[in-house]
Amino acid sequence: MDTTQWLIFILIIQVIHFLGTWKLYVKAGRKAWEAAVPVYNAIVLMQIINRPKWWVILLFIPIINLLMFPVIWVETIRSFGRTSLPETWLVILTLGFYIYYVNYKLDVEHVKERSLHPRSVAGEWVSSIVFAIVAATLVHTYFIQPYVIPTGSLERTLRIGDLLFVSKFHYGARTPMTAVAAPMVHDTLPLVGLPSYIRKPQIPYFRLPGFKDIKRKEIVVFSWPADTVRQFHKREAGVIKPIDKKSNYVKRCVGLPGDSLQIIDGYVYANGKQLELPDRAKPMYNHVVTVDKNINNYIRILGRENLSGLVTQIPVSVLDEERPKQIVQALKLNEIRRDSSYVYFAGQIGDQRAIDILKSKTAANMALVNLVAEDVKGLVKKNGIVSIERFNEKNPHTRVFPHDRSHAGTVDNFGPFYIPKRGATIPLTVSTLPWYKKIIKDYEHNTLSVKGNQVLLNGEVASSYTFKQDYYWMMGDNRHSSEDSRMWGYVPENHIVGTPIFIWMSFDNFVDAKGNMNKPWKWKPRWDRIFTTVNGTGEPVSYFKYFLIALAGWFAFDFFRKKRKQKKS
Repeated sequence: MDTTQWLIFILIIQVIHFLGTWKLYVKAGRKAWEAAVPVYNAIVLMQIINRPKWWVILLFIPIINLLMFPVIWVETIRSFGRTSLPETWLVILTLGFYIYYVNYKLDVEHVKERSLHPRSVAGEWVSSIVFAIVAATLVHTYFIQPYVIPTGSLERTLRIGDLLFVSKFHYGARTPMTAVAAPMVHDTLPLVGLPSYIRKPQIPYFRLPGFKDIKRKEIVVFSWPADTVRQFHKREAGVIKPIDKKSNYVKRCVGLPGDSLQIIDGYVYANGKQLELPDRAKPMYNHVVTVDKNINNYIRILGRENLSGLVTQIPVSVLDEERPKQIVQALKLNEIRRDSSYVYFAGQIGDQRAIDILKSKTAANMALVNLVAEDVKGLVKKNGIVSIERFNEKNPHTRVFPHDRSHAGTVDNFGPFYIPKRGATIPLTVSTLPWYKKIIKDYEHNTLSVKGNQVLLNGEVASSYTFKQDYYWMMGDNRHSSEDSRMWGYVPENHIVGTPIFIWMSFDNFVDAKGNMNKPWKWKPRWDRIFTTVNGTGEPVSYFKYFLIALAGWFAFDFFRKKRKQKKS
C-alpha cells in the first residue's frame, strides 16, 4: 500500500470507530464529534477508560498496536459496566465490533471511578503478561534484537553458535513494514511452522533517526534481498516475502553508496585502494596444501572442518585434445599448478564419464583447505607440510552476480562496478543494464524491457536512470565459504536491520556436519567469547567474570537491604 492508500485506510478506521462509539462518548459526558477527530478521539478515549494519555502513542506504533487494540476494546466495554468473562472474549473475538452492540443496543452508564486493579489472580497475571509482551516487543522491534550466527560466512570474526545482541538504533530503527504479524517472532511461528505474518497490508518504508551512518568495514545485519525460503533446510517452492520478514543475514560492509568496487585475486579494492580490514577481522581463504605423504595423515593438523575440496590431476597429453578442454571448461575447474606430466585443478570431478575422458585422479598429497592467513604462517614447512599457496579462482563464470555472460567473473576476480547512491544518475544501456536490472525492477518497482539496442523503462525509451535509495555491498570474511553480494548483488538501504554490538553467549558444536542445529545438550560453551564486544580493536576480551561479580554484588546488596527493612518493621 502506498501513502494515499494508507490515508484512505486510516480514514475508514476512523469512520468505523466513530460509528461504533459516538453514543458511548456522549454517555461519558463528551461530545459526539470528539469520536470523529483522528488522534484527538484516542486522547479522549483514554480519559473515558481512565487510562494514561501516553497509551495513545502505543496505538500508532506498528505491531505494538496489534497488542494494544484488544486491550482498548476490553477496557472500553468495562468502562460501561460490561465486565463479564464471556463479554471480554466476545469483544476480542469480534475484533472490537461487539462495541457496536453495546453502543446501540444496551442501556449502559459510564463508570467514572472504575477500579483498574484486576479482580482475580488470573486477571493480574494476564495483565502483567500482556504488558511484558508489549515492553519486550517494543525493545525487540526498535532497540535491541537477539540474533544467532547460523553459518560460517564470517568465521573466525563471528563464529557459528555466537548469540548476539543487534542494535537497531545505531543506524535508526526500521519501522515494521508488515502491518499484521505475531510479536517477538520473525517469519515462522514456533512449533507449528506456519508463517507468522499476513502479507498485506504493507506499511511504506520508514526509518527512525539514528546516530551514525554505516561505515565501510563494519559488520551489518540486514534482510537477505534474495530470500524466498519459507523454511531453511527444507526443500519446497519459494515464496515472496515482505522485506522485514526476509531472513536476517550478517556480513561485513565492504562497499558504500557511490563507491567503485573491484575484487582482484581475492582482495577488495574500493575507489582504487585496497581495503584493509580491522585487526579483529580474520579473513579466511581456500589454500592449496601440499604435503610430503598422503593428505589424510594431516587432516587432524589442518582441521577436518577446514577441508573444503580435493585436487584433481589430469595428464598433460589428455588436455591437448579438444573434448577434454571443453569438459574442463564446463566443470569450471581452476588450474592451480602444472608439471611435465600433470595439470592440477581445484575441485572434485564427480562425473564418471568425465573422469574416464580426462583420465584424471585425485592428487593424494594435495587438498583445498580453508585457512586464516595467520594460521598459514604457523603451518607451512612444519610437520611434513611442503607448501601452502592461496587458491585464486580465475576461470570466469555466470554463477556470480550479475549472472550475465558479458560480465562473467569469479568470487576472487570481480568487477569493476559502481554501487548506486540515492539521487545518482547512470547511463542506461544494454551493456550496463545487467548490473542494475534487479534494482530498477525489484527494488524500485519499474518495468524494464530491451528492444534491439534500446532500453525501455516503464514503456518509454530511456538513456539514463536515477536511483531512489542507497545500496551497499556486503561480503563475508570467510571468502570462499560465504554466500554474499558476489552471488546476489546489492543490499538496498531499506533492507538494513542494524549492527551487532555484543556476544552474550557462544556455543561450540552448535550445528552438525549438515548445518542443522544440534540438540542443546550437545552444545559446549566457549567461555572466552561470552560477554565480549563485537567491534573495537585488539583481541576480544570477555567481561563475563565482571558480570558475575556485579550480579553477586547486587544479590548481596538486595539481601542486606531486605534484612534491614525487616528489622525496621
